Amino acid sequence: MNFDPTDDQRELFDNVLAFASKALAEDPRERDAAHQFDRNGWQQAAEFGLTGLNIAGEYGGMGHDAVTTALAMEAFGQGCHDMGLVFSVAAHLFACATPIDEFGSQELKSRLLRKLAAGELVAANAATESEAGSDIHAMKTRATRDGDDYVISGAKTYVTNGPIGDVFVTYATTNPAFGYMGITAFVVERDRQGVATGQPFHKVGLRSSPTGAVYFEDCRIPVANRLGEEGQGGMIFRSSMIWERACLFACYVGMLQRQLNQVVEYARTRKQGGKLIGKYQAVSHRIVDMKLRLEAARLLVYRACFNRDQGRDATADIALAKIAVSEAAVQSGIDAIRVLGGNGVVDEYHVERMLRDAIPSTIFSGTSEIQRNLVAATLGL
Repeated sequence: MNFDPTDDQRELFDNVLAFASKALAEDPRERDAAHQFDRNGWQQAAEFGLTGLNIAGEYGGMGHDAVTTALAMEAFGQGCHDMGLVFSVAAHLFACATPIDEFGSQELKSRLLRKLAAGELVAANAATESEAGSDIHAMKTRATRDGDDYVISGAKTYVTNGPIGDVFVTYATTNPAFGYMGITAFVVERDRQGVATGQPFHKVGLRSSPTGAVYFEDCRIPVANRLGEEGQGGMIFRSSMIWERACLFACYVGMLQRQLNQVVEYARTRKQGGKLIGKYQAVSHRIVDMKLRLEAARLLVYRACFNRDQGRDATADIALAKIAVSEAAVQSGIDAIRVLGGNGVVDEYHVERMLRDAIPSTIFSGTSEIQRNLVAATLGL
C-alpha cells in the first residue's frame, strides 16, 4: 500500500500551502472579534481555484478526485490562519457547488456552475431547521408543485454563508407521507421573490464564516431548479456529505499540523525551572499525543477519500474520519493551551482560537453521535 502522493498531488499541496501562507497570512484576530467575513480572502482563494477543486473542468473547475481535493484542502487549512474563511470556502464547494455539478440539469449547470466554481457567486446549504437538524425526518419546509414551478415555504437555520449567499441548495418536503424519501433538493437564487436572510449569528468559533437563518415565503422557482428527481433529496444530501465530511475535515488536519508545528517550536524555546519545557516528560508526552491524534486522523481521512474514489462504500470510513478529526481538534486544542500555559489563553498566540474553531466541528456535517450511529449500523448493531 503506497501512501505517497503523486508528483502532481505533491505539487498541488505545496502550491496551495505556499499561496495560503503568503496571500492569506493576514492576522485574523480583528475579523474574528468582529465576526467579519474576509471578502478579499475569498476572492483570492477563488482566483487560485479553491472554490472549484472538484468541479468538472468544463464548468471552470479542476475536476480533482477526493484524495487530491483533500490534499489541497489540508494545505489550505495549514497555511490559512482564518479557519472561518476556510470553512466558508469548503461549505460552498462541497455542500452546494458539488451537488449542482453531480445532480443539476444541464440548464442549471450552464447558468450557475461556472460562476460558483470561480467564486463569483457564494453558495449556501439550507438543510437544517430549528427542529430538524440531526432528525431530518422532522423537516417542515414544503415545496408544492404548481405547473412548471415549485412554491417553497419554510425556514432554515445555521446556514453557513447564509447571510452573504447568492445561491441556496435547499431541501424541502414534496411528499410528507414518504418521510425521508419525500425530501427533494432545489437551487434557489437569493434574488427570487420570497427569499429573505437573517443577521449572522455570533458563534464560539469560525466567527468569520457568516452563519444565519434563511426564510422562504411562497418562493416560486422553475422545475429546472430541482436537483435530481422528486424524493431524491435525501440521497443528494448524503452524497454531498460524503464530500464534505471527507474533504472539509482535511482542512482541520491542516490546522492540526499548523498547531503542532507551533507547539513544538514553543516547547523548544520556552524555559521554565532552568530548562526547556520540551525536556519535561509531562510536556513532551502531551505533544506526542497531539502528534498521534494528527497522524491517525490524517490516515483515516485519506483512506476514506481513497475508498470513495475507488467506488467503494465509504460510509463507515468517512464517519470514522469525521469523528477522529473533530475530536482530535478539540482535545489537541486543549493540549496546545496547556503547553503554552498563560500564553495559550491570550489571542496573541492564536491557539485559543484554534480550540474555539474546533468545537463546532463535532456538531456540523452530522454530530459525532450521528457518525457513531452510522458506523454502528455497518457493524450490524
